[in-house]
Amino acid sequence: MPSPFSYTREQLADLAAQALEYARGFGASAADTEISEAQGQTVTVRKGEIETIEYNRDKGMGVTVYMGQRKGHASTSDLTPAALKATVEKAATIARYTAEDPAAGLPDPAVLAQEQPDLDLYHPWGISVEEAAERARACEASALAVDRRIENSEGASLSTHSSHFVYANSLGFTGGYASSRHSLSVAVIGADKGLMQRDYWYTTARRADELEAAERVGRVAGERTVRRLNGRKLSTRQCPVILEAPIASGLIGSFVGAVSGSSLYRRSSFLLDSLGKEIFAPHIHLREDPFIPRGLGSSPFDSEGVRVAARDVVKNGVVQGYFLSTYSARKLGMQSTGNAGGSHNLILQSGDKDLAGLLREMGSGLLVTELLGHGANMVTGDYSRGAAGYWVEGGEIQYPVEEITIAGNLKDMFRNIVAIGTDVDRRGSRQTGSILLSEMTVAGD
Repeated sequence: MPSPFSYTREQLADLAAQALEYARGFGASAADTEISEAQGQTVTVRKGEIETIEYNRDKGMGVTVYMGQRKGHASTSDLTPAALKATVEKAATIARYTAEDPAAGLPDPAVLAQEQPDLDLYHPWGISVEEAAERARACEASALAVDRRIENSEGASLSTHSSHFVYANSLGFTGGYASSRHSLSVAVIGADKGLMQRDYWYTTARRADELEAAERVGRVAGERTVRRLNGRKLSTRQCPVILEAPIASGLIGSFVGAVSGSSLYRRSSFLLDSLGKEIFAPHIHLREDPFIPRGLGSSPFDSEGVRVAARDVVKNGVVQGYFLSTYSARKLGMQSTGNAGGSHNLILQSGDKDLAGLLREMGSGLLVTELLGHGANMVTGDYSRGAAGYWVEGGEIQYPVEEITIAGNLKDMFRNIVAIGTDVDRRGSRQTGSILLSEMTVAGD
């Protein structure tokens, strides 16, 4: 299919080189820039009718200029030569008036990525509005057909997105690649005895042919909605908790946030000085792999051009590494881990039980399928979130529960992980199965 972009990769590289040349002309001792372009389409259907058609087409440049250890940054969405020059000049002006920062500057040239493997991230999808609407309709119809109690829909949406970029710096590094991401989602509403519930499901992938079938996405959304009808409240108690796979990745996200450079050098983390310490249960193994073909978190280098590597982040419960950019590494007196811009494909190793097996192992307890609010204190590790899910007895789901809160401390939660399910959710960059915790506080009536 023809390229969806207005600029070629070579043109983006030329613009980046031009911006760096402007920076040198304004007296910069060092500079870097990222120039990108993106386009996408989203079609939303509700009750069988097209509700919205959205197109987006964006482009932009961000440039950072260093005057010694003074730093300035500016950005623009206008890629004409005059706009590029004016933007670089603004960044240079800002740099002249900022305070010196001993940690500021580009990465060490030795850690820049020398190889940039093709990770098969770009698979554009030239689907028409009519075809997108048909898939969305099929998805919504499948959800509505699950049960007569599903009486309304929030709509089904099909989105396709493609982008490409070039990053370059004054050390001679230039790199970039194109990527794509497509998704299909639906949310429906069920009602019984005057009470309503909603739930949803979605699928996402780099390649359109790797999306789940529209009918399956709809069916899962419908089934999840029906199962939540007639929810009950629980009395306050201590009990085992299973975090269903789609939300369990949030627990990994809390760990990543706590051992990321900005939290560590600001000393605003409950996991300070945790390198080499057993933070998780001894059977926990967490690996980072940036090189998974078509992975949603794959990248041949980080946002500073630093090479990335597959590595163990947690092994046998022991923290093996942090997530550091060049700046945060310097603040900590360490080396960049190639994580400027975030983590890459974190995979929590599963055990040998599926979700049904985890329910049987738990016996009695709470299966959490939805979390509400942002109740994690990254300084203390205290955790409290609104929740909904199902009460389990004898290893079997008994009834839905709602209007409850689960609480604990993240340090205890990490150490209280009993098992990881084989029901791995691969729809994001943090992949894990359902997580069984030995005990949490469940607050209800």
